[in-house]
Amino acid sequence: MNEEVVIHVRFANDGAVQEIGERPPGLTAQAWFGRLWKTAGDKFQAFAGGRGIFRLSRGEMEELQDHGKESASEGAVEKGVEG
Repeated sequence: MNEEVVIHVRFANDGAVQEIGERPPGLTAQAWFGRLWKTAGDKFQAFAGGRGIFRLSRGEMEELQDHGKESASEGAVEKGVEG
């Protein structure tokens, strides 16, 4: 069974990510949003009031979270969305 995961995002007035669910340890909220947006931006739904959600399968989410473990172990630094 391929379970769907909903990742909630809350934005500040300036567009910066304040809170985001399922964030891997070692990543800022903005960096996690950047990774999700880069690989699953088509699965993002914006809502009023500075909120939004990503709808991913459990497997997609775990793959994205595991990518963070690999990057951290290699000493790489991941940044949020830039331009």
